[in-house]
Amino acid sequence: MLHINKIRRLYGFFDIIGLKFWRRIFIIPVMGNRIVGDCLPSFRICRRSSQVSVKRCQRVIFGSINYLNLLPFQVYMKQRFGSVQFQQMLRWRRAVPSAINRQFSKGKIHAAFISSIVSRRHRCTDLGIVADGPVYSVFAIPGEPSADHESATSNTLADIMYLRGKIIIGDKALRYYIKGGEGTDLAAEWKRQTGLPFVFARLCHNRHGKKIRKVEREFGSRKWKIPRYILKREANRKGISPSQLRWYLDHIGYRIGWKERKALKLFLKKSGNRKL
Repeated sequence: MLHINKIRRLYGFFDIIGLKFWRRIFIIPVMGNRIVGDCLPSFRICRRSSQVSVKRCQRVIFGSINYLNLLPFQVYMKQRFGSVQFQQMLRWRRAVPSAINRQFSKGKIHAAFISSIVSRRHRCTDLGIVADGPVYSVFAIPGEPSADHESATSNTLADIMYLRGKIIIGDKALRYYIKGGEGTDLAAEWKRQTGLPFVFARLCHNRHGKKIRKVEREFGSRKWKIPRYILKREANRKGISPSQLRWYLDHIGYRIGWKERKALKLFLKKSGNRKL
């Protein structure tokens, strides 16, 4: 068995010169089956009787709302960590907001953009999904009054603003609008009634707080450009054009400042303890 200082020096050498891939190639054969999976960049070494003990690293399980409004954030994560490290550090779980909320509350997800209506019980950052006016993907449309099973926040928002009709959210609502559908944009109506932006979701975490705070600082520091091929690919998947997708994303914000916090506080006060 190798002494811990030797492993640390070898690991640090490859880290300093930037050969992270080769670091994995050399260290894994030396340590044999002590390293499980491909979590090497974040494994922890501790001292036990002058011998090496390797604890299996824990990935950040990130819940991602499966809507176009989080495309800039997903692009940032890939650009920030690179293809190999990105896969090693993160494990994505994509789902609609209501499903993400349930998994996050049960601890099956470590960090996620969760619905504002459930965020009051969790540790959250100053990143969110924000609209300061029309958002074009959350509507109350003519029809039999019904909630959208994918939603949590939007159903409550419609309720406290006394809007009647069928609630639709997400990419299907965006396509509905682009195809000429009519309805009341919930974010625009909130802006008309309160003069404030609306926060639909917040980036919250129950583990890996330092990593998530770093993500918060970096993503919120500037606007991240989406490569043309990704823009085209995602637009084709959702049945819209790249120019329509770009136009839609121009109406989405991610920073939560004092106005957004004021709006969030007002929304949570109005919503009270409504059952979701």
